[in-house]
Amino acid sequence: MTAPATTPATHPLLDRHAGVLDEIRQALAGRSYYSRYPESPSPRVYGEDAAKQGLAAHEAHLGAPFDALASQPTDGTSVGSEVSPYGPALGVTYPSLDLEAGLGAARAAMVAWRDAGPQVRAAVCVEIVDRINARSFEIANAVMHTSGQPFVMSFQAGGPHAQDRAVEAVAAGLVEQERVPASVVWEKPGKDREGNPAPLRMQKDYRIVPRGVALVIGCNTFPTWNAYPGIFASLVTGNAVVVKPHPRAVLPLAISVAIAREVLAEAGFDPALVQLAPEADGQGLAKVLAERPEVAIIDYTGGPTFGAWLEEHGAAAGKLVYTEKAGLNTVVVDSTDNLRGTLGNLAFSLTLYSGQMCTAPQNLYVPAGGVDTDEGHLSFEEFGEKLAGAVSRLTGDDAKAVELLGATVNDQVRTNADSLDDLAGDAEGRVVLESRRVVHPAWPDAVVRAPGLVAVDVAREDVYTQECFGPVGFLIRTASTEQSLAQLADTVREHGAMTAAVYSTSEDVLDRARDAAAEGGVALSENLTGQVFVNQTAAFSDFHGTGANPAANAAYTDAAFVANRFRVITSRRHV
Repeated sequence: MTAPATTPATHPLLDRHAGVLDEIRQALAGRSYYSRYPESPSPRVYGEDAAKQGLAAHEAHLGAPFDALASQPTDGTSVGSEVSPYGPALGVTYPSLDLEAGLGAARAAMVAWRDAGPQVRAAVCVEIVDRINARSFEIANAVMHTSGQPFVMSFQAGGPHAQDRAVEAVAAGLVEQERVPASVVWEKPGKDREGNPAPLRMQKDYRIVPRGVALVIGCNTFPTWNAYPGIFASLVTGNAVVVKPHPRAVLPLAISVAIAREVLAEAGFDPALVQLAPEADGQGLAKVLAERPEVAIIDYTGGPTFGAWLEEHGAAAGKLVYTEKAGLNTVVVDSTDNLRGTLGNLAFSLTLYSGQMCTAPQNLYVPAGGVDTDEGHLSFEEFGEKLAGAVSRLTGDDAKAVELLGATVNDQVRTNADSLDDLAGDAEGRVVLESRRVVHPAWPDAVVRAPGLVAVDVAREDVYTQECFGPVGFLIRTASTEQSLAQLADTVREHGAMTAAVYSTSEDVLDRARDAAAEGGVALSENLTGQVFVNQTAAFSDFHGTGANPAANAAYTDAAFVANRFRVITSRRHV
């Protein structure tokens, strides 16, 4: 006899969101299209005044203390040095978290949160994300002026797309917890000494418990999109969360944390379940927090050096560590029956956010013998010139280009864009397209760069097996498509990648590309020529990352991302 999946729970938010929980369970199981939050910033969707009110709310934060977090334990100091990639200093200051008091409060808060049960936790999480969605325009402005993303991308990726990933993590965590029954009567057939039936019966109760305090280490480029999965995967499984944002991208996560704390308090839980730990640039707070004994779970997005340190030292200390790091996103071009669509799709993928996406293509393998197309055969050089032309047409008008490019986020990106001649190196290499400087009509201090392309021989692994973050693409001359596919598998397996793509009219080549992607451990897109791009993944359908290559040890959002964030404690007795 088995009891319901978990102990029945009641809460007003569970009543309000029970239908939503059913929806997201079904969407996760079917991996079909599902989006709770509309991605269009149209006034017809969010209201006529939503954009104006969101901008006003963002501007109200500027040059002032972020008082919405004043209830957090603080050491009496404040930090804040954010400067918009578009030019102006934000001037927002945030209270520094008192680590002893804050972590102690987080651990104490988990008791009631644990006992509330998975369904109530999931309903509260959905309410948090709904409230975040209501402030999408405010958050979009904060994302734009910390990450440098263009506004529409800031709204979509920083808002509804990130919010959909959040509820996806909630669904995944809820489903994994619901696999565990709350209570069963266990019966083993047996006989007494006289041979009469005498089954052995026991009552067994299963209790889900959290692992401990979770630390989410945010990144500069996608502060909400990359942080929300870890935040909500840990919350729904009963853990408290400390959010340590990138020092140059605090505001979007500060708003999100303030909303979470507000909802938790209204729902009858301790807001210490979610806290913000801001730091000054270069302070090293992430390492300090990662080494705290209270921290049991770490989610990290950022560079490979610190990510590798977290994986090594965190695991040695018994912590769960989920990382997303750098990689060599790869495209294999064999042939196409839609040259115009292929070039347009690749140009857009290279251009979007100036190549500053963890999913943006970097290495494009093209056979030395050229490419067969519906417009005739193109040599390696001709294909490169055609692609350069597509990028130039897409980014030729400054006013339009900035709406795709945004602004460069740091000096390393700008250095990479300025180093094309050095990257081209020997006589076999050449710059096919310079990274053009673009003037932003509204923000003249922004450093905006269109993509550049460098052609190199496949032997130049010293160049293209390093991530060159930003608006730089390598056209790599190979002996054949077979060598291109081998390089895809080898470089991804060794150095990692978040995405891979192939263009071919041959089913045999496509089959071999699938094998190469499986060998390298990377998701593959095939013959994208329309309005879906290799940079993009859809919540509830596409896994972001695989955990099967060095670029990331986890995937948004699979069972492995959530199931180890809780443990099951059994108590049993004779009936």
